Amino acid sequence: MNNLESILTENRVFPPNPAFAAKARIGSRAAYDALVAEANSDYEGFWARLAREFVTWDTPFSTVLDESNAPHYRWFTEGKLNASVNCIDRHLPTKASKIAIIAEADDGSVREITYQQLHDQVVALANGLKSLGITQGDRVVIYMPMIPEASIAMLACARIGAIHSVVFGGFSAEALRDRINDTGARLVITADGGMRGGRMVPLKAAVDKAIENGCPNIEQVVVFERLGNATLMAERDITWSALTAGQPTTCPPVMVDAEHPLFLLYTSGSTGKPKGVQHATGGFLVNAAMTNAWVFDLNDDDVYWCTADVGWITGHSYVTYGPMALGVTQVMFEGIPSYPDGGRFWQMIERHKVSVFYTAPTAIRALMKLGDEVPAKSDLSSLRLLGTVGEPINPEAWMWYHRVIGGERCPIADTWWQTETGAHMIAPLPGAIATKPGSCTLPLPGIMAAIVNDEGELIGPNQGGNLVITRPWPSMIRTIWGDDARFQRSYFPEKLKGYYLAGDSARRDNEGYFWIMGRIDDVLNVSGHRLGTMEIESALVAHPLVAEAAVVGKPHEIKGESIVAFVVCKGDRPEGVAAEAMVKTLRDWVAEQIGPIAKPDEIRFGDNLPKTRSGKIMRRLLRGIAKGELPEGDVSTLENPAILEQLLGK
Repeated sequence: MNNLESILTENRVFPPNPAFAAKARIGSRAAYDALVAEANSDYEGFWARLAREFVTWDTPFSTVLDESNAPHYRWFTEGKLNASVNCIDRHLPTKASKIAIIAEADDGSVREITYQQLHDQVVALANGLKSLGITQGDRVVIYMPMIPEASIAMLACARIGAIHSVVFGGFSAEALRDRINDTGARLVITADGGMRGGRMVPLKAAVDKAIENGCPNIEQVVVFERLGNATLMAERDITWSALTAGQPTTCPPVMVDAEHPLFLLYTSGSTGKPKGVQHATGGFLVNAAMTNAWVFDLNDDDVYWCTADVGWITGHSYVTYGPMALGVTQVMFEGIPSYPDGGRFWQMIERHKVSVFYTAPTAIRALMKLGDEVPAKSDLSSLRLLGTVGEPINPEAWMWYHRVIGGERCPIADTWWQTETGAHMIAPLPGAIATKPGSCTLPLPGIMAAIVNDEGELIGPNQGGNLVITRPWPSMIRTIWGDDARFQRSYFPEKLKGYYLAGDSARRDNEGYFWIMGRIDDVLNVSGHRLGTMEIESALVAHPLVAEAAVVGKPHEIKGESIVAFVVCKGDRPEGVAAEAMVKTLRDWVAEQIGPIAKPDEIRFGDNLPKTRSGKIMRRLLRGIAKGELPEGDVSTLENPAILEQLLGK
């Protein structure tokens, strides 16, 4: 990462909306600076105050941060709590009848669940799990559609001290089997199927196949009757309704130590063997609740919608735990943004009067491709804040989101964080921080972020390097389940002086704003220049005819690496002479935007890019395609496997 060059310039600045700032939880730059100063002067006192403000403790903690066994940091030791109490029980005295979840199914049907109803369903399932012998510390794998029962299953596990591991419902039987076996889970909670884009997703069949292929620890499978398909039942199975029927109406919560694992979550596998990231109950809840309050400025009267699936960390921090810890009303959506048409998101915002909307740049770019007239058909006036998650958002997509969806009045929270960080790390506080298209802006108060070279030395403004976190934070990864050596090697390499290595390259501009430049392993070496892929991709997407782009390197005997760009156009995919003309246009465009050194040597057009179902572009596969190789092995994590052969030209 030494001498990584920054070649993208973005000068647009958007100060906070004064009307928004006047009502915001943190409503000025001075207020932000005061919080930063508090954290700098008394780091443990700062986090102790927030832990008491946002989390209800059954037994108070005595030690805020124990650094004696770094990098195995311990937070809020001696404290005891329960996550389901924080998300449900503590709201019941004042919010029992408040809507917790507005659930819209794939077919458009809607049901509403109050906090009291949520409590009763969590208690019934928790008692059912206890009747099956599940106790504190047992692992339970959850493999569900994006429906309220997925969150109910998570909270039921948390209530009895079981450790849940949610596996995204789009993963294959093989991927599911590997995760079940790695956790040593005794039980799987699934559904007889799900609905996605008008098609049935055979979840139960995948569970059966996974177990048949070897899951020796699995004793029983709980099946929620989403489709009413009882023919899928085997002897080891029990339906959700049968398990919960007649259960007691109370379930005393198990108070666990702050460091007790709340969940294991496996990274998507886009860069190799999945890692079981372990998160602790107390620290995770503190950061999840605090960031929902600060970054989204959530209030009691908001209708909040995060479009992420619970199978990803975003669905843990910003669907199940964070919003519910604050007692807000949220939307959960089973389907996809393009079904039955590309206006689905915008119609739902109008229908449910969504005020805070959080989605991925890949969804924004796909919907932007359909044109401004599609969202214009829906009333989006209820929106007051927009957010993005999952990968850096290129400036032109940011501007479209700001102009067309936000009506130029909604602040945009471009959030940088990871499965491993548990919660937002770098993001604008919407009433306090001016935003710049494509920048995640400034670290949250209490988060100590920096850019360093490969020797761990701080580097100056506008120089690309390794993004690191220099001090521990409450929601940080505790270890990789079953592979602590990998945890230490991956995130706390000796050469970086104890800093947490994020794996992203980034730079800071003259005002201290952070700009993510791509993954460290996505750096290109072109004729002695080290270039980040994100900046070239942003330049390509800035062209009015381009909807999406991904850039990778390909070995070159003279230059070291050549630049290969995969491009999705806003109109039809160009072919023949039209494609040749478009290649020249885009190469010239990139040269004009950021310089001749960044001109792609090769541009390939596709109808889409290979992505995981969480929306992340799988650049590992694109690097193989650039070399003319069809990727081997399991590609079941892909949303669209057929796109691989198209990009190969087959």
